[in-house]
Amino acid sequence: MKKTILVTGAEGQLGKSLQAIVHNYNDLYHFIFTDVDTLDITDREAVRSEVRENHVDIIINAAGYTAVDKAEQEEAKAFLLNETAVANLAAVAVEFHAFLIHISTDYIFDGQSHTPYTVESIPNPISAYGRSKWAGEVAIHQSGCRAAIVRTTWLYSPYGKNFVKTMLKLADSNPEIRVVNDQIGAPTSAGDLALALMAIVNHQENISTIETYHFANKGVTSWYDFAVEIMKLADKNCKVLPISTDKYPTAATRPAYSVFDLSKIESAFHLHIPDWQISLKQIMPDIIYHYSNNIL
Repeated sequence: MKKTILVTGAEGQLGKSLQAIVHNYNDLYHFIFTDVDTLDITDREAVRSEVRENHVDIIINAAGYTAVDKAEQEEAKAFLLNETAVANLAAVAVEFHAFLIHISTDYIFDGQSHTPYTVESIPNPISAYGRSKWAGEVAIHQSGCRAAIVRTTWLYSPYGKNFVKTMLKLADSNPEIRVVNDQIGAPTSAGDLALALMAIVNHQENISTIETYHFANKGVTSWYDFAVEIMKLADKNCKVLPISTDKYPTAATRPAYSVFDLSKIESAFHLHIPDWQISLKQIMPDIIYHYSNNIL
C-alpha cells in the first residue's frame, strides 16, 4: 500500500524541485502538494483536517518565511511561518503518527566558526530570520514528534528567485557588478536536496526520534567566486568585482562562514553528494531556460 506524502511550500524552489522528481517515486508514494492558497499551515485545525482526511504518513515542510532582510521589519510574520506553523505540523504529526521532515538553514549559526559546522554545533542566530528558523527547530524538539531536521545552505534552482537568477539579471544590464568575497559557504542545488529528502523518506523507518542532518553540495566557495562561475557557465560578458561585506550593508547580518560537515547524512543514507560546481554546470541550462522565458 502506498504511503501518502504531504508537501508544504509546493510553489517554492524546493517544492518545485520535488515536483520535478516525483515520477520516479509514484509506485511507492502518493504525493499531495500544497501551498498557502490550498493549506494555511499557521492554522492548526486546517493542518489536522488535511492530515486526517488524506491519511498522511509523511510531511515534508518546504514552506517558510525566507525574506532574510525583510524579516528584520517583519519578525512576527517570520516567527508565525517559521515557528508557529512548524509547531502546528509537529503537533499534528504526533497526533496522527506521521513522520516530519523539516528544512532549516545555516542562519541558525553566527558564522564565526572556522571549521565546518556539525549537527552538534551550538546555534547562535544573528538575524531575525535565523532566530525564527531556530525557534522552529526548538518547536519540533518540544513536540517530541518523529522527525528529520535538514539544514541547508545557499539554495538555488531553475525556480523562483535565487542568487543565480539575480546574477543573470544583473549581467544583462550591467557591464560589471560587485559581489562580497568574505562570506564563505556552499551553493546547494534544490534538485540535489530534493533527492536527499527522498532518500530520507525511503529510510524513515530507521529514524525513531528526532535526527538533525546537514546537507549542501560539496566544496567551499564565496559569493564572489560563485558569481564568477555563473557568468562563465552562462557565457555572460559581465565583470565581477570582489568587495567586502562592510562595503555592501544589508538589513540582516549574514553568517560569514556557512560550511557544513556532511558526514552524518552521507553515511546514514549512503549519499553521493556532488561538488557544487558539478551540480551548477548540470542545472545551468535549465536555469537559463527558465530565466530567459520568465518562467518562475
